[in-house]
Amino acid sequence: MAPPRPAPADPKEDHLGAILQRLMALHPKAIDLSLERIRALLARLGDPHLALPPVFHVAGSKGKGSTTAFLRAMAEAAGYRVHAYTSPHLVRFNERIRLAGRLIDDDRLIALLEHCEHVNAGQPITFFEITTAAAYLAFAETPADLVLLETGLGGIADTTNVIPQPRLTAITPIGIDHVAFLGDTITKIAEAKAGIIKPGVSCVVGPQPDEAMAVIAARAAACGAPLIRHGHEWIVRETADGMLWRQGDQDLDLPRPALLGAHQIVNAGMAVACARNLAGFEIPTAAIARGLREVNWPARMQRLDKGPLVDLLPPDTELWLDGAHNAMAGVALAETLRTLPRKPTWLLAGMLNTKDAAGLLRPLAPLMRAACCISIPGEANSLSAEDLAAAARSVGLQAMSAGSAETAMRQIADMIRADASTAPARVIITGSLYLAGRVLAENA
Repeated sequence: MAPPRPAPADPKEDHLGAILQRLMALHPKAIDLSLERIRALLARLGDPHLALPPVFHVAGSKGKGSTTAFLRAMAEAAGYRVHAYTSPHLVRFNERIRLAGRLIDDDRLIALLEHCEHVNAGQPITFFEITTAAAYLAFAETPADLVLLETGLGGIADTTNVIPQPRLTAITPIGIDHVAFLGDTITKIAEAKAGIIKPGVSCVVGPQPDEAMAVIAARAAACGAPLIRHGHEWIVRETADGMLWRQGDQDLDLPRPALLGAHQIVNAGMAVACARNLAGFEIPTAAIARGLREVNWPARMQRLDKGPLVDLLPPDTELWLDGAHNAMAGVALAETLRTLPRKPTWLLAGMLNTKDAAGLLRPLAPLMRAACCISIPGEANSLSAEDLAAAARSVGLQAMSAGSAETAMRQIADMIRADASTAPARVIITGSLYLAGRVLAENA
């Protein structure tokens, strides 16, 4: 395959890239959990976070992005103007800030970031903190009806946790993740996530391990925050042609979510519970159903059907991209793959060195012929291809390393052609949303 032609230079993208690079250099650590720096900067900016439309705030180890995407689709289908703040981005930083239904444009983003940089005046502050401050400014200056805030990491000391009185909070399933920052037990991690619960504010809770639920219940009791719990106040289950959601005497027969996988039934159910319990908002059943059908959330079991990487594979080979990056997501991805027609399947993986590689790969290993592992391009915290391959072999998965996604795909293509099976094959790319973003950019 001929090397891709370089894209024409875009002065705005170059300018934005230069700003983002400067902001990354303002603090020696990429992650330093604290609210002191963000609160000080927000005070100098005029406290824009106190002038936002009603806020929905979500934390969790798995599913918070999909839950937010479902809720946004439902609220917009009901006619509401919705701001949304999510992370990380896949291809362009602008994806993190959605203003009243549209991604923030380069001119507005550049102006906001430069203003925050000027007001910060060189003080130590993490990249996530100063860019979140820019998002608050954008949300305060642009009319909307609702703000959806997704935590970046944890909850209690997360930069999004400066909203004193959100309209509703939610905690999606909690598992072992980010142990270097949140602790190495479910209890410690749940304590961090439950920190978003606020006095008197209802909290929708997804399925949880017993240890996590105990922590959430204790925090809610201390805050006087009503809990709306999966399996208690609400339930959801898959049906032959969709899903059934129930809370009290409300039964909703709803279509199957557009996002693939049994775990997306739970995420969709979380979003329905949020839509039904978002005080002051009327989101009718028809809007909920439309949101389920029309939701768009890239790199969540996304089928790639064209592009340079697809072209490297033998005809009729399926190529799928999923952002699974921890053990819980590995189990969910394996369950999803088992619902698809059986095909010889290969894995292309890349992960961060802060993640449990063996934990992600263990449930996938029985479903794979082999794995080809790479380092995530341009990511300083990437696990090396060799170390990831070693982790794969430790859970019984034949694995090798490659220098790039293109090289890995060529190696996988060779293995598919050499395989004794005559059935069409399937390739799964997974391990990190950062990898997913690089793949989407490379395969554009």
